[in-house]
Amino acid sequence: MLREFLMSSDEMIMTNHTAANTTGAEDWTQVYVVVSWIQLVMAVLSILGSGSIICCLMLRGLSRKPELQPLMLLSVADLLLAVCWLIGSILFFKDCTSRSTHCYYLHIVEQVFYMASFFYTLYYVWNLYKGIKEKYCSCMDGYSVQVSNRVSTAGKIVALVSCLLPVLLMLPVIIEGDISHCQANLTEPYRCLMMHTGALFLMSDEQPMSRSCLYLHTYHITVFLITVLVTLLSITVLVVKARCIYRRIVTSNGYLGSEQRASFSVMDRRMVLYPLVFVFCWGPAVILAFLRVADPAACQGKAGVVLYILQALTSASQGFFNCLVYGWIRVYLRRARRTFSSRDADTQTPLLRAQKRRGYQTLQTLA
Repeated sequence: MLREFLMSSDEMIMTNHTAANTTGAEDWTQVYVVVSWIQLVMAVLSILGSGSIICCLMLRGLSRKPELQPLMLLSVADLLLAVCWLIGSILFFKDCTSRSTHCYYLHIVEQVFYMASFFYTLYYVWNLYKGIKEKYCSCMDGYSVQVSNRVSTAGKIVALVSCLLPVLLMLPVIIEGDISHCQANLTEPYRCLMMHTGALFLMSDEQPMSRSCLYLHTYHITVFLITVLVTLLSITVLVVKARCIYRRIVTSNGYLGSEQRASFSVMDRRMVLYPLVFVFCWGPAVILAFLRVADPAACQGKAGVVLYILQALTSASQGFFNCLVYGWIRVYLRRARRTFSSRDADTQTPLLRAQKRRGYQTLQTLA
């Protein structure tokens, strides 16, 4: 059914935005039904994934630990965002008169939560880099790191700003949207699905946006693109710098044993996963949003269908993939490194063990 729609979609693209859509509503509605089910399933997976991290930290009393607070905040943001995705998919199947208002404010709340998740992701990586740098300096200078069970003032400020900044960025959309009654443009059921990036095909009875609402829509997408770009670049820079510090430690002793190579391999995998999962989750949404601003006609037809489905598969599953990469995979890699370390220590001679003891302690502290 969807394949037949994709084959005939190129013939259905309208060259005139005011022309009537003669293809029938049932043709393009099928795509939104598929997207709604994908969004629902991915949202449930994200809720389960992020919820598992939150429950684990809460039950073990680790939610207030300085090194785990960024993970806790990121999981909470992912959980709330997944709940919004779930509500949007449910509203698609509901027939209510106030759907336009619900969808309008739902998308605003969604954007607040996924921008907060961007900033908390950046906060997590920054906290990881800061910890590696502090431990590296302490190991090289011979003094011990002062471990505190309380979150630093800087950490509290960063966490608070990461929560308040998305709200401040979306205030113009809330205020001006109410004044200009922009929620009236969200009467179609697909408006509750994913981010508000527009329809695949224009309807003949669709009301054009007013100038102020069009500006708000452009601002909405531009803020999303800027936050994604800033977050990705910042994560990449921090990951590269952390990797350089770790490589400096591995090579500081002049001997690369099996444990050093194993620890460096573990760190490499962790460092590469962070930007990759971010690009995977938000790549299709970024492309779709950029095309919506640069060339709206390119979002219609087969390309729009593919991007729309990919966005539902990846963006709605952010909480699930974040829980794997930032939570459970991190625990697995640590266990693998420790297993390899103990196995390697059993095969060392006393002289070689004494030569590498300081390097091993440094690596264990950092990894």
